Amino acid sequence: MAKIPMYRQIADIIREKIRTGEYKVAEALPTESELRTAFSVSRVTIRQALKLLIENEELESIQGSGTYVKENKINYDIYQQSTFNEKWAHLNQETHSEVLVFEITLPSITMAEYLNIDETERVFHIKRLRCLAEHPITLEDTWMPLSLFPDLTYQVMENSKYDYIENTKGMTIDRSEQEIIPILPSKDVAALLQIDQNQPIIEKRTRSFLEDGTVFEYSRNQFTTTDYKFTLVAKRHRK
Repeated sequence: MAKIPMYRQIADIIREKIRTGEYKVAEALPTESELRTAFSVSRVTIRQALKLLIENEELESIQGSGTYVKENKINYDIYQQSTFNEKWAHLNQETHSEVLVFEITLPSITMAEYLNIDETERVFHIKRLRCLAEHPITLEDTWMPLSLFPDLTYQVMENSKYDYIENTKGMTIDRSEQEIIPILPSKDVAALLQIDQNQPIIEKRTRSFLEDGTVFEYSRNQFTTTDYKFTLVAKRHRK
């Protein structure tokens, strides 16, 4: 295996310092001279490391001011079942959910099929605006069978749905089936996410399953494209 160039090693160390919060978003990095001393390398090597991170849009160089940590998009790993808080933990910023709708209703024929229930079975419908600090980044509509979660509350949905399912209900979440679609937001969605109605967003439609195969939710998440990116890893099937 080829040795990793020093400038890439330094770039990785800077990434780790950003991840742990030692280098914070919108704050300036140490100067080139300070970084050169810290890593005991040449100015050229430091500049290569910074150039790599700037081109990857992880840092931003402002002439006459310095190099700053950019507010990075979250890399949404669709293969990992994780909570909203877990996905943003690397930024060390407060997250919260504003519950806009919390109601019990009858499912549409399509929703009954998604949840694998009868059309006469009542469901929870919850709409939440998910925020990072005071910045709205995701709008979520969720439908969950009432029979599975008769004690579900408004207060639970202000926090972590998965924490409630796993730790309060003692259920084991197994997997999800997801569909990702680029769309234009409606006027109401654009207003909630504080974006222009002509700015495309990403809609993720999800069916989630318990360990025994029971469908416990169907959700539609609408993500701002300025805050999220979706990275997939594909392997070629070997004949």
